[in-house]
Amino acid sequence: MLPDGVELNDEKKPARREMLPGIAGICMFMILMTMLNVYAGLRGSFGNGSAKYGILSVCTLLAIGIFGLLRLKKWGWALVTAGCLLLSVGDLFYFERTRTAFFLIRGLFNLLFFLYLVRTEVRERLN
Repeated sequence: MLPDGVELNDEKKPARREMLPGIAGICMFMILMTMLNVYAGLRGSFGNGSAKYGILSVCTLLAIGIFGLLRLKKWGWALVTAGCLLLSVGDLFYFERTRTAFFLIRGLFNLLFFLYLVRTEVRERLN
């Protein structure tokens, strides 16, 4: 006789569709980074040529992806994951050029967020 609540079925139950706390934290950080980059782009920190419009385009896609990830959509996850990797590479490139520790720390944070987002536990919760 089995105690109450114990099932004979050993099948793995699918993960509930709940947001992990790390996803919410990553989205808050990435929306902050997006707003800062848009402000810097509009102020002219990236120049007045095509780099300015490239940064604004990437920030627009990242903002759309953040709201998709908050709704646990796969396309939002893909955009934010690509944005984390892109921002990480850009920050590490700026660190290599300027040797400013700020870019190293920010680049490593973005790389850490990228590695968090590619985990299978995160991908299983998306629909």
